[in-house]
Amino acid sequence: MEINTRAEGSTAVAQLIGRFDAHEAPPVAAWLERVTTRPPARVVVNLAQVTFIDSTALSSLVKGMKQCQQNGGNLVLCGLQSNVKVIFELTRLDRAFTIVTTEEEALGV
Repeated sequence: MEINTRAEGSTAVAQLIGRFDAHEAPPVAAWLERVTTRPPARVVVNLAQVTFIDSTALSSLVKGMKQCQQNGGNLVLCGLQSNVKVIFELTRLDRAFTIVTTEEEALGV
């Protein structure tokens, strides 16, 4: 998996490319931990090019979301492909996360 990160103003943005699984989750979790320590923790994770996600990856996103909330911010997901979106729906995490279609929309949340 490839991870491209950048800052858009006060928002940390990560674009993930490929499979997001247990093997690839630690670098994403480490990045989330770094960018969510200072309030307000605003994070966008672009999953438009993620082809697969597993429970370990979901767990790292949940932890990041909780850290954002504890620091007065939020974590927004965008661009979910249908096979990834189904996983969020089956686990009901689509109700816990703010999920939008585009990165531009996510930056406006």
